[in-house]
Order: sequence, then structure tokens, then C-alpha cells
Amino acid sequence: MYPALPKSYKGIFPFKIGTTSFIYPDSYVQNVKMLAPYLDEIEMILFESTPNVLPSNHEIKELSSLANEYDLSYNIHLPLDISLGAPDSSIRHFAIETIKQVMDLTASLSPTTYTLHLPYGEIDFENERIKRWKEHTYHSMDTLCTFGFNSRTISIETLNYPIEWVEEILIDFNLSVCMDLGHLILYGLDMKDVFDRYKNRTSIIHLHGANESQDHQPLELLSKSNLKTILKMLKRFKGIVSIEVFSYDHLNASLRYLESVWKMHEV
Repeated sequence: MYPALPKSYKGIFPFKIGTTSFIYPDSYVQNVKMLAPYLDEIEMILFESTPNVLPSNHEIKELSSLANEYDLSYNIHLPLDISLGAPDSSIRHFAIETIKQVMDLTASLSPTTYTLHLPYGEIDFENERIKRWKEHTYHSMDTLCTFGFNSRTISIETLNYPIEWVEEILIDFNLSVCMDLGHLILYGLDMKDVFDRYKNRTSIIHLHGANESQDHQPLELLSKSNLKTILKMLKRFKGIVSIEVFSYDHLNASLRYLESVWKMHEV
């Protein structure tokens, strides 16, 4: 028997509070059954593009039923093992087809957003490489958008490079932003600057404990200065905050910590 969260956090923040579907070492459905009474939203982690690891149609129906039963919403994290900006056109084509497949599979869940990585790889500032990557990514996104979905439902996640690198793509295709605060801390990027610049385009925030050497940890790992900055941002945010951790202990500790510091910050 898995431990349940000790209390409900539904509706206690001005934003939707959620977490990942990888809290318990079990199926998507079992994770949602355990978490749905306590949270507003679940981030469905579909990290792998292999068809046999994606949810089945039967599981999607069960997840939809649970959402109705518990007044729950979902967001979808698209696979990590794909790249719209890869040099190889066959890899880019596979990425486009994979995204379409996952979006079609999960459409009945009415996700609030589909979070997408646009991986660059090991960071360098070689101008020609960056230019080619941007061009490949732009053309892939152009193709993807021909499928007729609402482009604003795709949120581009902040990774290990300045998000300004993809600003033209964000604007031209009317995409959203997934602001991963842990990534911004880990890679030494300015959280406040990113938030101020893209807050009107940000649909989801990934929140987890992070410092200069690790992330996806309990929120207590945050430094006092980073915590202060984050709380100020969250006070101005009305979207989705997903505590992006991958165990019950990390989730329980993070929720308790967030509620505690939130109340202290209000005083």
C-alpha cells in the first residue's frame, strides 16, 4: 500500500498546483488515483517515444474518467528522446510524427498544455551551429503547426540555453512558455528576467529544488535568495505550477514547505 498525501492542496493557491505522474512506482492510472484527491493537476510524463511505453487507449479512458470524478486537469510532457532541430532530417521528421501521435492519443484529456523540449545539446556559442539549429527548429515547427491544433497549447520549456534563442519561434507560431525554474537556477540563468519578459506567455511553471549542481530535488534545497525571488513571481502567476519531483517523499516535503513559506510570505 502506497502512502497518501496527508492533506489536500486543491484550491489553496492562486495558481493550479500539481505534480508528475511518476510519484509512485506504478502505472499512470495508479499514480493519478493516489494523487487526484489532493492536487489540481497532474503532469503526465511521457518521456519516451516508444509506442509500448505510452499509455494505451484504455488507460486514457480511465484517466479521463478520473479527471471528471476528481475535478482534475492534466498537462502533457512530450517525449524527451526527439528533436525538432536535429541536423538529420529523418530525426526531425520522426519528432514531428511523434508529437502528433502523442497529441492525438491524449486529446480526449483536454490537456492545459503540451510541454516540449527544443534540445540544443552541449552548449557552445558557435554562431553557425546556432543558426542552423534555429532554422531546422523553425521549419519543423512550421510543419507541425499545419496539423491544425491550437499552437498556444504547446509550451516550450526553458533548458540550458537562453530562451531568447527561440523567441522568434515563440512569437511567429504563437507558442507558450514552460518556465522551468530549476533549470534556470542550475544553468545560471536569470529567473526574474525570464519571468518578466515572458510572464504573459507562460502557461506552466516547473518548480523543484535546485542549486548549481543538481535539480528535481525537494524545495528545501532552494537558497533563501532564490526562494524569495520565486515567491515574488508566484504571487503574480495564475497558471499551473507543477512540482516536478519523482518520489512521494520529495513531493510531500515540497508541498509542506511551499505551504509554509507561502503563509509566511503573506504576513
